[in-house]
Amino acid sequence: MAPIAYHMQSMSKMDDIGRKILRELSKDGRISNLELAERVGLSPSACLRRVQELERSGVITGYRAIIDPAKLGMGFLAYVTVGLSTHTKKAQADFEAAMAGAPEVRECHNITGAIEYLLRIETTDLAAYKHFHTEVLGVLPQVHSISTYVVMDSTKDERA
Repeated sequence: MAPIAYHMQSMSKMDDIGRKILRELSKDGRISNLELAERVGLSPSACLRRVQELERSGVITGYRAIIDPAKLGMGFLAYVTVGLSTHTKKAQADFEAAMAGAPEVRECHNITGAIEYLLRIETTDLAAYKHFHTEVLGVLPQVHSISTYVVMDSTKDERA
């Protein structure tokens, strides 16, 4: 079977086992293949083949460590919406380049609606956020509006 046809066939066959594998790996990306195989009801070799196919097909794009920002002294979390003053490709590219270089910006999403961007910001405290707000966002010529939503608690977070 041709690789593309095989890929399309395998993706259309996301069965219960595939979903179980993804669920288990989402909970613990460091689980051993043996343990994963037991949890999803496959032999270790069949389980490894399924995981490798999920990786090859791009369903699994990587594995990462989940870091507790508070343990690193990053106790302030906010979501920030940003409206641009001009709606050009250059304004977007310039804004995105500025955000790529800002370590406080953990996520930057171009979204639909009345504003153009949603940012997830992590800093040590409110004073550090104020500095980011005034000295990073506030000086960008593309920025027209900024609204900040401070996170008080996170009861569910599945971003890992």
